Amino acid sequence: MTTKLERYIDQGVGREPADIVLKGGQFFDLVTGDLVDSDIAICGDRIVGTCGTYKGKTEIDISGRIVVPGFIDTHLHIESSLVTPHEFDRCVLPYGVTTAICDPHEVANVLGTEGIQYFLDSSLETIIDIRVQLSSCVPATHLETSGADLPIERLLPFRDHPKVIGLAEFMNFPGVVHKDPICMAKLDAFQGGHIDGHAPLLRGNDLNGYLAAGIRTEHESTTAEEALEKIRKGMHILVREGSVSKDLHALMPILTERLSPYLALCTDDRNPLDIAEQGHLDYMIRTAIAHGVGPLAIYRAASISAARAFGLLDRGLVAPGWRADLVIIDSLENCKAEIVFSAGRRVTAELFATRKPVEPVGLDSVRARPINAADFGVPVTDGESSVIGVTPGKIITEHRRYSLPVKGNQTDIDLGNDIIKVAVIERHGKNGNHANGFVQGFGLKKGAIASTVGHDSHNICVVGVSEDDMARAANRLSEINGGFVVVENGIVTGEIALPVAGLMSLEPYESVRDTLHHLRQAAYALGATLEEPFLQLAFLPLPVIPHLKISDRGLVDVDKFMLIG
Repeated sequence: MTTKLERYIDQGVGREPADIVLKGGQFFDLVTGDLVDSDIAICGDRIVGTCGTYKGKTEIDISGRIVVPGFIDTHLHIESSLVTPHEFDRCVLPYGVTTAICDPHEVANVLGTEGIQYFLDSSLETIIDIRVQLSSCVPATHLETSGADLPIERLLPFRDHPKVIGLAEFMNFPGVVHKDPICMAKLDAFQGGHIDGHAPLLRGNDLNGYLAAGIRTEHESTTAEEALEKIRKGMHILVREGSVSKDLHALMPILTERLSPYLALCTDDRNPLDIAEQGHLDYMIRTAIAHGVGPLAIYRAASISAARAFGLLDRGLVAPGWRADLVIIDSLENCKAEIVFSAGRRVTAELFATRKPVEPVGLDSVRARPINAADFGVPVTDGESSVIGVTPGKIITEHRRYSLPVKGNQTDIDLGNDIIKVAVIERHGKNGNHANGFVQGFGLKKGAIASTVGHDSHNICVVGVSEDDMARAANRLSEINGGFVVVENGIVTGEIALPVAGLMSLEPYESVRDTLHHLRQAAYALGATLEEPFLQLAFLPLPVIPHLKISDRGLVDVDKFMLIG
């Protein structure tokens, strides 16, 4: 009986017809930068022939088209796309993303090991190749209440799973630099393996110490200068362009052929509405080329450089012996995927129908106490009040100070300066904590919006002009087991239920896409000026230096790591 390996060789040599042959097109050689006229022969899950003529059991005419390697999203949290891994699979694979390297950090912060296991089980069923990095920071900080705690002992049982690459983004960079024992235990256990980074604005000797811990990749560079320092110090930079964090334009100066071996692309979260309107990594590719980036540089970053950075040595080139993850596009500049192959399988609706379902988890994870309007009061204090300043398109916020109006014995909002209330409400049923503050930059003139997607501990986060509407929005989230809610004058004007850990919908991605469009319109009706008000809200509690953050335990000056409210 002929073995699989023998079939690869026989079909590559041409002794027998290939399973599939793509005929009449060109492929983009990411080594030389040439467009090569050639048939492409596929046997099973592997490319077995290029630079020649082949006969196939199935032959597909791709005349006038170009074949490129499948795209690799090197860092994302699938749950932040608001859909399950199975629906994410259906959503992004037709855009040419054949590998997704995910960190189930969000679901892990809610459900712990149960959330990680759910993603690993799903990764064995999806058509897209989902690779998992084990969440390194659960909880993300000691300043807030998460749903779970994952010390190294709870991560080690997953380390040898076939879909696990290594340790996910190590967000606690102060803990690394100052040798926190919990951080050190995790880093020590993954020495020699892949450790992903997360170190926004970290520079100089502190960056050196962070890298000395064996951390190799990072997606938080927001300027070309920062990225270049990290590249010089051996990091592989993941250029990010998601629904909220948009760094592509700022990092275009480093997207060159010379630096491309040290670059990759990532979304770090892109929702189905943005994917439908713009695309996924294909959007990054055509945007970069339109702004003068060379095709060789950006296509390398989208595939071969990404694969090498994460040790996926079987993919990233159109060449014999490489995994048959292929995208047939109309042109390098337009990058419109017309046919996609994942491990030699043509992506079709029928192919998705072959997957086995995976039972959802965390359907009762929203356990917040009932909230009323009086819970949102902020007592008057001497001097100026701290205000979180939102920067559109960035997750980095600012610590601002304002003299705010007083109403009775309470500090009031200031609509003239676009300052409204923000609150974080513990929703895991642990302590019922509730903290209030102020935020500038949402644009709301009335009503409230609320979410159970609140990085990183995913408590309820609500912003609003009316305390009554804030309470209505927060309580509605408990009623629908998590999601996003818009309230105006006590009436829910828009919502989406995300009952899987309070993070993911059970609906098809098309339904999520359409509902998100309605939600945006409902938020805009309140005066919201941010392009992505809900995802910006989700990142508002995120502890990124330098900024003021709000957690369920109070308003926190992250620079000083002190509770100040």
